[in-house]
Amino acid sequence: MRAGSQQGFEWVVLSLAAVVKMILGIIRCIAFPSLAQLVLRLALAVPFWKSGILKWGGFLRLNDTAITLFTDEFKLHLPGGPYDFPAPTVMAFLSGCGEIGFPVLLVFGLGTRLAATGLLFMTFIVELTVPDGWPVHITWAAMALAIMAWGPGRLSADQIIESMVPPLPATAKPS
Repeated sequence: MRAGSQQGFEWVVLSLAAVVKMILGIIRCIAFPSLAQLVLRLALAVPFWKSGILKWGGFLRLNDTAITLFTDEFKLHLPGGPYDFPAPTVMAFLSGCGEIGFPVLLVFGLGTRLAATGLLFMTFIVELTVPDGWPVHITWAAMALAIMAWGPGRLSADQIIESMVPPLPATAKPS
């Protein structure tokens, strides 16, 4: 290979590397982790909020449809089943509270990991109730697990509260 063509090849490689580095820099500016965590929280909150809002007929008053769903329609698909929900009115009330409360916490980023854990548990129950919906349910579970693992990000009430709490003093190690 001639020296001139070797230099030309190196120049092309270096130019491509510079372009890739510039593109990655732009991507990092657009998709910084805290924005991704905020969008993840919102994306998980929306379907639960939309479902929860339909269960209420007033302040802490379930509508008849919600109770009917848990009494007559929804079944737990367990081995040997399907089975009726135990205490369907209580289950409808708890479901409605969770579907409103947990998304609100997620949107504000308050008690975020706890809220995500609650929605993961609810996703598990929804999967037992509607097993054919697993492609959507696994997406909800993945979002909840990501929030549980990486937290709410900087754009959250949890972060503001954490920044106001002084760090715990380091404890002396036993000899």
